[in-house]
Amino acid sequence: MPSQAADTTLTLHQVFAAKPERVFKAWTRAEELKRWSAPGDYTVPHAEVDLRVGGGFVIHMQAPNGTLHRVGGEYSEIDPPRRLVYSWRWESQPESPVTRVSVEFRAHPEGTEVVLVHDLFLDEEQRDRHRMGWQGCLDNLAKFLG
Repeated sequence: MPSQAADTTLTLHQVFAAKPERVFKAWTRAEELKRWSAPGDYTVPHAEVDLRVGGGFVIHMQAPNGTLHRVGGEYSEIDPPRRLVYSWRWESQPESPVTRVSVEFRAHPEGTEVVLVHDLFLDEEQRDRHRMGWQGCLDNLAKFLG
């Protein structure tokens, strides 16, 4: 029987037509995060990045109806252009738990394979909601990178 941790871990793989250095920059620069770091037709009116271990990030995702969703976290591992690990907490939902995001940027014949692991969710429903959100973000990143 699989462990509870495995049941609540989200793993996504996607290949982007850009070098790892380029994809890493898109993931770690506020002005670039504003261009892709929200799912679907959401926008990012505000993003901040303090790219250092112990530094943090803030992303404000705005729904088409104007609702603002604010997320932030702290970087715990930065290994450009290979790996990024940070905490993730919905500031707009104080009851939400702190989860962890690990992103690997792997050289691939077509550019870069991104392996995203988001874990420490309380339940499968929370994991699945994030799966939809992350997939929408990754789709927008693919458009942004061309």
